[in-house]
Amino acid sequence: MTPVTEMNDGIALHLAELVVSTLNLEQSAIEIDPDTPLFGDPGLGLDSIDILEISLVISKRYGFQLRSDDQNNQRIFSSLNALAEHIALHRTK
Repeated sequence: MTPVTEMNDGIALHLAELVVSTLNLEQSAIEIDPDTPLFGDPGLGLDSIDILEISLVISKRYGFQLRSDDQNNQRIFSSLNALAEHIALHRTK
């Protein structure tokens, strides 16, 4: 496992914890597979309002803004791993 992968794994777990606490989900963060789709069913079933809430928390925690008009949002928010990868590349904190 490379250091970048290890870092992303740590970010993915932290993101799962953020998602659970921000959205008051009933499942625990450790139960969330980092490759599970964030949108739709099967998946976490999040909607655009949920993603907006998560984006605000991520912006505060990691020091960069996720923009609603980013044409890569579908890829960025496809899973916790994809989001962790994006954060690892753009974080300032």
